[in-house]
Amino acid sequence: MAAEPATVEPLVHTVLDRLAGEHQAIGIALSGGGDSMALMHLAHGWGRRPLFAATVDHGLRAASADEAQQAGLAAASLGISHETLHWTYGGDGNLMAAAREGRLRLLSDWARRRGLSAVLLGHTLNDQAETLLMRLNRGAGVDGLSAMAPVREAMGVTWLRPLLEVSRADLRQWLRGRGISWADDPSNENEDYERVRVRKAIAALDLPMRQIARSAANLSMAREALCDFAARLSEGAFSRAGSLALPLDTFRGAPVEIRRRLLVAGLRFVSGAGYPPRGEPVLHALEALADGARLTLDGVILQPRDGFLLMIREPAAARRSPPVEGEGAIWDRRWQIKGLEPGQQVRALGHEPLPDLEWRALGLTRDEAAATPGIWAGRNLAAAPALQPDIKLTAQPLRGLGEFRALLYTH
Repeated sequence: MAAEPATVEPLVHTVLDRLAGEHQAIGIALSGGGDSMALMHLAHGWGRRPLFAATVDHGLRAASADEAQQAGLAAASLGISHETLHWTYGGDGNLMAAAREGRLRLLSDWARRRGLSAVLLGHTLNDQAETLLMRLNRGAGVDGLSAMAPVREAMGVTWLRPLLEVSRADLRQWLRGRGISWADDPSNENEDYERVRVRKAIAALDLPMRQIARSAANLSMAREALCDFAARLSEGAFSRAGSLALPLDTFRGAPVEIRRRLLVAGLRFVSGAGYPPRGEPVLHALEALADGARLTLDGVILQPRDGFLLMIREPAAARRSPPVEGEGAIWDRRWQIKGLEPGQQVRALGHEPLPDLEWRALGLTRDEAAATPGIWAGRNLAAAPALQPDIKLTAQPLRGLGEFRALLYTH
């Protein structure tokens, strides 16, 4: 049930108590629109933590710079420190998806720079309903149709959504009652964007927005049950050298949806990918695995072996990962290297050096060993720290079983 305007403030303050109480200082993603402006004033009225605000200027409209400046002035009027972050479209891929990704990256970098562990986002009850219908139109499953979570971990930041129980109309009525102005983005009327079309369809058909949002919440509960089942069936899994092994009989005996969840989480665990692979290739992989096939998907080799489904980084994919250097370097999104000397680079070890290394004693497969980091000085191999540990030079996988199980709950 959405909040009425008179109850907006106590409701949001109660939600902030629950979501933000453990964080010492909190950021606000402030676009200057009605939702984020209401969020800033409500958080300021809550007053339990120091607040900081940031506006991302995407530079896609002539008025965006002025709107960012006005947002900054609104923050300053409440004594809230404000910063404008600038994003430039690279021209690749879907514009809206790129803008959304760029916005989150800029905000997460800003939050870390400011020492903020959490950032407030202004998503509302309307956003819940619109998102469900958009994803339904794309044929999404339970994960895609589930409601946006009030708390989400991504890019090293905790994202909090305290307005999910409040409608957009109630927020604007709350603002008007206090004489607070906001900016209206004209792109919110541009029907070239799917969300605008869905928003107008909801209004034209007088669809029950609150009930649609409730359906999303119900699907979230169903999703949670599936995640719990998958996590239980992952017991007996183990990880080594950045690889993952799942008990094969348990995997094969699980329902298709649970096998899909285990496979997707395993692929992300091994590859370090930020997003799950596309659905159709995953289903084809499940069919092939049922027949005992060995295959490669998303830079990960899937191989039934010795009673386990072994998931290892494809050596060719590891070779494509750019070389890195410097203390604490992160390579292939999977390994952290410490103790590098000047002039040394981290690249894939590859198959060629393996005859001179004792990789079999570690219980690894040949491809597993080849996909581990090599320390190179020009063309010469200086060390293979994952295979031959050294006190001064170490290679540590970034993920263990805890991270794999966390991925089972991520969407």
